[in-house]
Amino acid sequence: MLLAAGRGERMRPLTDHTPKPLLQAGGKSLIVWHIENMARAGICDLVINHAHLGNQIEAALGNGCQFGIHIHYSAENPALETAGGIANALPLLGDAPFAVINSDIYCDYDVAQLPERAAALNASGDTAHLVLVNNPAHNPNGDFGLVSGRIVNNTPAFTFSGIGIYQPSMFASIPRSTIAPLAPLLRAQIALNKVGGEHYRGRWLDVGTPHRLEKLDNELRSQHNTTHV
Repeated sequence: MLLAAGRGERMRPLTDHTPKPLLQAGGKSLIVWHIENMARAGICDLVINHAHLGNQIEAALGNGCQFGIHIHYSAENPALETAGGIANALPLLGDAPFAVINSDIYCDYDVAQLPERAAALNASGDTAHLVLVNNPAHNPNGDFGLVSGRIVNNTPAFTFSGIGIYQPSMFASIPRSTIAPLAPLLRAQIALNKVGGEHYRGRWLDVGTPHRLEKLDNELRSQHNTTHV
């Protein structure tokens, strides 16, 4: 599942007329970078939620055939926050563990690992597996700790990347169309020692402001030009 329902307040005025997932960096929209990564990894069934200007997202991406995948949409009105959006999409996500990725990040994490991580989650009895990254300047205090592959609530040495794998049961108690944030749900499961994780040290950026978007665009265009010299 790709999360694409946010209003993108920090991105205004860019998001006044364009949903944040369709903002471009390096000649592609943010969400297309994720979709193409999924397609290359053989992950061909995606669910995308949307709210703000969601019709533009559906018009741009269609049913996914242009990428060689199939896209299902979960429309929200109003936006339901992360846990609420996932709960609302459960009928499309099925009964097995599924991956959820924020569409407004840029990351070179190898998504081909996700099916293996999901299978391990099923075998372990955990409810979630989170990918953590080093704390960026805009989140210096971090979100969670990581001790021997287990996520802990104290000593928040790392930032949640926006990439996670979850059991459907984690969201089953949330009524559909209910606004619900993810953090309290995660912290409750962490307190039960039900959440594993990993520390990813590669490229990751929360593309949350026009400045960060411009920086990413410049980096990607520079890489493209270097590749073609």
